[in-house]
Amino acid sequence: MTGAGPLLLGVRHHGPGSARAVRAALDAARPAAVLIEGPPEADALIPLAADPELRPPVALLAHAVDEPGRSAFWPFAAFSPEWVAVRWALEHGVPARFIDLPAAHTLAWGAELPSAEGESEAAEGEQVRVDPLAALAGAAGYDDPERWWEDAVEHRGAGERDPFAPFEALAEAMGALRERYGAGGRPRDLVREAQMRLRLRAARKEFGDTVAVVCGAWHVPALRERTTLTADRALLKGLPKVKTELTWVPWTHRRLARSSGYGAGIDSPGWYGHLFHAPDRPVERWLTKVAGLLREEDRIVSSAHVIEAVRLADTLAAMRGRPLPGLGETTDAVRAVMCEGSDVPLALVHDRLVVGDVLGEVPESAPAVPLQRDLGRQQRSLRLRPEALERELELDLRGDTDAGRSRLLHRLRLLGIGWGEPGSSRGSTGTFRETWRLRWEPELSVRVAEAGVWGTTVASAARAKAEADAADAGALADVTALAERCLLAGLPDALPAVMRALADRAALDTDVGHLAQALPALVRSLRYGDVRGTDTHALSDVAAALAERIFVGLPPACTALDSDAAEQMRGHVDAVHTSVGLLGEALGSATGTDPGAASGTGGAAGAAGGTDADGAGSDGAEGTGSGEAAGVGAAADMGTAPTTTVGTGESAAATPAPGAGGGVASPPAVGADRSAGAAAPSHAGGGAAAASVPGASGSPVSAPAPAADGGTVSPPDPGAGAGVTTAPAPGIDGTVPSVPEGPAPGNGESMPPGPEGPDRVRSLRGLRRRWRGVLRGLAGRDAVAGVVRGRAVRLLMDEGELGAGEAARLMGVALSRGTPPVEAAAWIEGFVGGGGGLLLVHDERLLGLVDSWLTGVPAEAFTDVLPLLRRTFAAYDPGVRRTLGELVRRGPGEQSDPGARGLTAPGFGVEPDAGRADAVRPVLRLLLGIATEEKNLTGVGV
Repeated sequence: MTGAGPLLLGVRHHGPGSARAVRAALDAARPAAVLIEGPPEADALIPLAADPELRPPVALLAHAVDEPGRSAFWPFAAFSPEWVAVRWALEHGVPARFIDLPAAHTLAWGAELPSAEGESEAAEGEQVRVDPLAALAGAAGYDDPERWWEDAVEHRGAGERDPFAPFEALAEAMGALRERYGAGGRPRDLVREAQMRLRLRAARKEFGDTVAVVCGAWHVPALRERTTLTADRALLKGLPKVKTELTWVPWTHRRLARSSGYGAGIDSPGWYGHLFHAPDRPVERWLTKVAGLLREEDRIVSSAHVIEAVRLADTLAAMRGRPLPGLGETTDAVRAVMCEGSDVPLALVHDRLVVGDVLGEVPESAPAVPLQRDLGRQQRSLRLRPEALERELELDLRGDTDAGRSRLLHRLRLLGIGWGEPGSSRGSTGTFRETWRLRWEPELSVRVAEAGVWGTTVASAARAKAEADAADAGALADVTALAERCLLAGLPDALPAVMRALADRAALDTDVGHLAQALPALVRSLRYGDVRGTDTHALSDVAAALAERIFVGLPPACTALDSDAAEQMRGHVDAVHTSVGLLGEALGSATGTDPGAASGTGGAAGAAGGTDADGAGSDGAEGTGSGEAAGVGAAADMGTAPTTTVGTGESAAATPAPGAGGGVASPPAVGADRSAGAAAPSHAGGGAAAASVPGASGSPVSAPAPAADGGTVSPPDPGAGAGVTTAPAPGIDGTVPSVPEGPAPGNGESMPPGPEGPDRVRSLRGLRRRWRGVLRGLAGRDAVAGVVRGRAVRLLMDEGELGAGEAARLMGVALSRGTPPVEAAAWIEGFVGGGGGLLLVHDERLLGLVDSWLTGVPAEAFTDVLPLLRRTFAAYDPGVRRTLGELVRRGPGEQSDPGARGLTAPGFGVEPDAGRADAVRPVLRLLLGIATEEKNLTGVGV
């Protein structure tokens, strides 16, 4: 090696033994130039390796200028022989150059490979890719190439007497392999080696034979081979080429691992890094490091464990005939001594230490696209440092720093740079908290380069990308999701283009399913103005229009559905129901109104009446209230008469309209704070008026009174805003009201101040009432799929629009003998599926109906309904299923306590203890903010 000709140092990429041997050989030979395997375009980046801020592991990143996604990496670790050669050259003032195939050809090179002279295409196709280390390990009698390499190279030192001896031996072995296997199934290597020979000839002309070449040991025989200049140039002729840019980027030990897919990867980069840096006693130092990690994880590990583990590792190495304990011996010792035979903590040791999460660093002086520089500035200003180890980040958006971090992470996600992934916040469901899982991967540098085509800063690039995505989006749900992401990312300038695309697609899309999928993301976006200070005015108009189209198109879309489509439609109904509720809250917050009063709580719309100084209704003066009477337009069908309300909200006066069809008139609405003055009701069809009884706060509330046709009028909810009027309930004949076309015409209904205008706010506030009308229509149509009808009844019952008795009646109709068992089971799934088990626990009438129907299902039909029932009841919590089993086991009228018989209504469970319930009512009023005259809380524990 020291005779005539260049010094050829064949190495294993990322081998610490090779790295030490390279340094020893260079110190002994003192070459005039060092040639290294790598892309020649990176020669200008070599001086940066002397910068103390460039800390390995790092990689050379090459990407095509016109197509940044087309890229390639050349990684370097501190224990890589190539990195050691670069550092040696810089420290000794010796020129260092890369001699591999240019990146311009590597990136442009497609699947077609030039044929090598003397080899037929058929022979190339039959060749199998050879692993040189595996072949040498097999010849030496080893079944593990890594263990053979450790014994042959890592544990033998760098050659104290002859620093060139290890390279001579390795070159001879590789020569034998090349004679047998040729290119070893690597046709590209022939072209790369031709390029290396050309660069080597040029260096020898410039520096003479005192040139050192550091390359993979596989290439050494090819570089020794005597070939003509013409033959080498012929191999390189006609190669495709693209314009490229190169820079240094951070790398990680994890990406050096073979498990990551890296072709030249190693199994244990963390272990190799330890072997390279440990000055002495590597086994003792390694096991001490393992003990420290396990202690951090609250494992009981003492110094005695370390001593015993070292002894065991040495013993295992001697028994296995190895010169020093390797990774296998230390791992077995750790498992036996420190992990007590368990592989669970051992997996942590492998992940954190054997592989490792070391992340390199690159100085600001390294070439970078403008977007990368802006990202680096924001990372420093927000104190958001990239890390290879995954970590969780909790953000409080009420703070400027955390709000800025949130905007940055959301903008990067818009650009396809997945540095962080949002997670669910622990301990809070508010919109002012976010949880992120952060982990920086080297490939993100490529994503940053790709995103550089959109702009020079993160904000401008995210805006341009959002506008382009809005123009290219095919589905309506994609556009609404994009609008939500723009709000989260703080990109108000991108919203106009997104909203135009949203309006265009919403106008053209007639599929109710698409509209229902798009609404939730749009409604969620309306809530972000509170914490993020974003103007969501434009979104509210689109959301309201979208909801109205769903209201119109949903009933016909729910007919003639198979089981899968019906189940999907039930999901759409749930999503729309949640969205309408959130939309009412968001609009109520935006317009300064009480969302409960605007949309109706517990089935009653808010009502307010005009007052005078004494709190009584002013005679002849119609006040200005924010509530709307529910059910206008449906009274003729339902046998009820709606109540028109007037007032200001301090006290309420209601003027009932005449009933129709033998119905009843609703009682006057009442205020929450003062007594109400009511006009005398008038009735039609023999209906009975509901009586007023004192409420908990001293104000009268309506008690149910029987109607002439046998129906009843539900009382209003005393906590539903300033004042309430009851919504119409379905008549005894089971007819269902039509969907109201607009808000109820109130006498003196005024709108809150704001830019929206009276007509717009009135329309927006009627959405929830109109949605309840849609649900009533779905609940009463036989053509609607059973699972959807059952769900509609359940949602109405949860809203307070249906009493338990009416729900039981509808269930009885759905479970009657005339209904096919499969359809009845689908109705049950819609009604009590998705967490409805507690409803059956606390309402023995509904459970009794289900029990009676189930026991009456014919044997031949039971197997058809069993999958539906199993899917429904399997979703319940174990405690709910156990309680239902106990109730069914006892049967109707059976109580666990014999003394309780006769004190409770017939059914499955014991009725609530009224005395104990009354004891906590004052506390509940305080928690709910309901005014109370009961100031004395004695006996309730406060």
